[in-house]
Amino acid sequence: MAGIVVVFDFDKTIIDLDSDNWVVDELGVTDSFKQLLPTMPWNSLMDRMMKELHEQGKTVKDIEGVLKRVPVIHGVVSAVKAAHALGCDLRIVSDANVFFIDTILNHLGIYDCFTEINTNPSYVDEEGKLRILPYHDFHTCSHGCNNHVCPPNMCKGLVIEIMQASLAKEGKKRMIYLGDGPGDFCPSLKLKEHDYVMLRKDFPAWKLINENRHLIKAEIHGWANGEEQQHILLQIIKAIIIHEERQFLSVDSKFQTIPINAAHHEALPKALPVRY
Repeated sequence: MAGIVVVFDFDKTIIDLDSDNWVVDELGVTDSFKQLLPTMPWNSLMDRMMKELHEQGKTVKDIEGVLKRVPVIHGVVSAVKAAHALGCDLRIVSDANVFFIDTILNHLGIYDCFTEINTNPSYVDEEGKLRILPYHDFHTCSHGCNNHVCPPNMCKGLVIEIMQASLAKEGKKRMIYLGDGPGDFCPSLKLKEHDYVMLRKDFPAWKLINENRHLIKAEIHGWANGEEQQHILLQIIKAIIIHEERQFLSVDSKFQTIPINAAHHEALPKALPVRY
């Protein structure tokens, strides 16, 4: 397996819009959402909207039906499948929620391509109402990030740091991070020199990166549509794999060369050529 971890944001990186807005708009609670938005954090507001939908008689099945109609970025499904087939470890770090993401990925047939999904918890309670909770419980303790673009319920940079510590133990060397929103700026700051960051052009993270390029260690790539995303991602993955194979062959050839002791030069066979 390639030592490559590909981390996707979800909204506007896998699907072509914000999943929260999509559900709110499609199920007819946009006005209430806009009215309450100035009064509470986004994550808390989405939990409130699920309660309102339940009170209006909307069911979890209704929410599922809306999610299965969500517009997906063209080419992303084949890109995910191709990256998985090349041996990459695919993960998601998103400020959406478990129910929304799981429903959509299962519908697209790519849920099993991902080894890890880091997002806001959600569950269906005993009344049949969908509940959405914060990834970091900011009601009891702050996540501690000083980056002003990170929402109180989730610092993706902290998620990436925890992931990096774990991956170092597994021997996985490189990370490719794909995103678009302001919350994707903080994790971009955590990437190393051998990593890659792929951001959607003309979206908030792209603007933040271009204003702060001196803070970014990773190699920066921009994509404007699904075709570009797929092309750049697979190009990076294949280039890394070729580089790693060449390194392996170089090391392997050293081991296949038999050292010659000067005292027994005539008796020892010559080094065998390495077969590529």
